[in-house]
Formats: sequence, C-alpha cells, structure tokens
Amino acid sequence: MATYKKRGGKKSISSKNSDVIQDSTTAEVFETLDNTASKTEQWVVKYQNIILLSIGSVAIIVLFYLGYQNFIVYPKSQEAISELNQAQYYFELAVNDQSSDSLYRRALNGGEGKYGFLDIIENYSGTDAAQLASFSAGMSFLNLKEYKNAIIYLDKFNGDDIMLSSLSKGAIGDAFAQLGQYKEAYDYYIMASNINDNLYSTPKYLYKAAIIGSELGEISNAIELLKRIKKDYPKSNEAELVEVQTARLEKLNN
Repeated sequence: MATYKKRGGKKSISSKNSDVIQDSTTAEVFETLDNTASKTEQWVVKYQNIILLSIGSVAIIVLFYLGYQNFIVYPKSQEAISELNQAQYYFELAVNDQSSDSLYRRALNGGEGKYGFLDIIENYSGTDAAQLASFSAGMSFLNLKEYKNAIIYLDKFNGDDIMLSSLSKGAIGDAFAQLGQYKEAYDYYIMASNINDNLYSTPKYLYKAAIIGSELGEISNAIELLKRIKKDYPKSNEAELVEVQTARLEKLNN
C-alpha cells in the first residue's frame, strides 16, 4: 500500500536532527572499520614472522611425510617383503615335511644370510611383512608345541585379511586348549567363528567350541553349536561328526 506524503510542508527540526545523528553514526561506523582494519594490519605486521614460520612448519611437515613415505617406508616395506619370502619358504617346507622342527626353527631364526620371522618382526615393525611374520611365527611356535610363544605372536597379528584373522584367533584357541585353559580356548574359538562366515573356518571353530564347551560343563550350549553346524553348514566336514557328538552330549545332559 502506497504511503501518503503531505505536500508543501516544512521539514521539521526533529527531522534535521535525525539526519545529523544519522550522519554522525555513519561516520563513527566508518571510523570503527578504519580503526579495525588498521589494527588488523598492525597485528599482521607484528606477527608476520610467526605466521610465516607456522605456514613454513606445516609445509615442512607435509614434505617430510611425503619424503618419509616415498624414501623410507616404501623401500623398507619392499626390503621386508624380500626377507619374508625366504622365511616363508622354510615355513612352507616345514608344513609339508614330517620331520619339520628344524625347518620351523629356520623359518623363525633365518638362514642362508636371510632374516627369519623373528628378525623381520623386530627390524621391520609397522610393515605388512612384519604383520604376516607375526602370524607365521605364531603358527611355527604352535607346531613346535611352544604354546605360550604361539599365543604371544599370534596375538600380535592384526592384519586386514579376515581369513588369516579368523585362523589366528582359532590357533590361539588351540594353544590355550593345549595348555588346559579351556575357558580361554572356548572364547577364542567363538571369536574365530564370528570373524569370517565361510564353509571352512566357521564350522571348524564352532565344532571345537562345542567340544571344549562340553568339557566346561556347557552341555546345552555345546548342543546348540552342533545343531547350528548341521543346519547352516551341512556340506562341511564337521557336519558329518555332529550327530555322534550331539547324541553323546544329549545323553550326558539327561
């Protein structure tokens, strides 16, 4: 709606005063802005060395990180992989050999001028090769019946491969079982069965958990684990053993 303005009227004194106040306020605003800008410039001048030093420090850190990755981490990783290949070769020979203790020892301690798993873990910490060496060292100690060492090195393994993660937890369970620590063994078998759902490791560790659980007096839980194998993994090797074990445990449970 248009606002009606009266023609021919004089501008009032109060109107003039308002204009003066408005002009004064505007001037103060610009003066404040000028002062603020001036103070900002003075601050930058005063602290420019610190600002430049900070920026330079960040740039140096970034360059150092990139250089570290390209010239230290990457070559170190490649060197570790080269060392791991020889140790892994001894390990594979040991797995397929009846008198394998000496080969497992060589895989652990090295031979022919090459590092073993233990050397790789110590000298190439933080690399993928060191992680794999921890897994293989743990498995070597397990086969040598040095169960406490097996637990120590398998527990160090923290790789991205879910199958190896499952196998490492299951192997820790095996080591605890051999030491007679059935509760710990049971917990690790359950953990191993849950990491990677597949036809090989899941029923394998569920079955071991059921057997150990029965030793702990957890008969009902053990029966449920066996029934799960029969239902969810009927084509697994363990499924063929379920009926006999279930019948045995149900007899004990009555």
